Amino acid sequence: MRLAIMQPYFLPYIGYYQLIAAVDTFVIYDNIKYTKKGWINRNRMLLNGVDVMFSLPLKKDSDSLDVMQRQLAADFDRSKLLNQFKGAYGRAPYFVQTFPLLERIVRCEENNLFRYIHHSIVETCSHLDIATKICISSDIAIDHNLKAQDKVLSLCRALGADTYINAIGGVELYDKGEFGTCGIDLKFIKAKPFEYEQLGPPFVPWLSIVDVLMFNPLDAVRASITSNYELV
Repeated sequence: MRLAIMQPYFLPYIGYYQLIAAVDTFVIYDNIKYTKKGWINRNRMLLNGVDVMFSLPLKKDSDSLDVMQRQLAADFDRSKLLNQFKGAYGRAPYFVQTFPLLERIVRCEENNLFRYIHHSIVETCSHLDIATKICISSDIAIDHNLKAQDKVLSLCRALGADTYINAIGGVELYDKGEFGTCGIDLKFIKAKPFEYEQLGPPFVPWLSIVDVLMFNPLDAVRASITSNYELV
């Protein structure tokens, strides 16, 4: 069984969905510390040829809380965020096809940060025909005080994985020998460039999946997710 584990991200770039599609079971961490400088509740879109940030506003709270303990701000204006997307992509060729997905995601009435993002990931996977089983880390019976590689190995053992696939950025974090000792094949997924025509040059890469969906037919996006990468 092929397994991958990642933090939750709001409308992440295409590589996140390539990783989900490459495995049989995908675990999303909910019981990890929220970090302000990370990408959990924010991402980038294209506006007038320039990449700009969009984000989910959060209720002020302790910096020590896990993602699952954080809440969206009470004044989060869902219509305002949708209007940002509409202003940025209203002229995109696949706006009509993609905007209903954004409405289902953004108008979700959940106020817990993790559950809101989890819903967005599940909705996007459904839209992309990704059938991978998605699990939540805190639901898995392991010692959740474990850290880094030890926690990953424990999750692999608990779920019966024989292959663990990680994003390419984790090459320096994990030891293939340690995984091999546990009978687990460690692989890293490396996305290939996926360039497409936006509203004007130059091409701006590695934006949110929203940008990819706005400028490409759904079949092309699905094909890229299942094949436009290599495992190393």
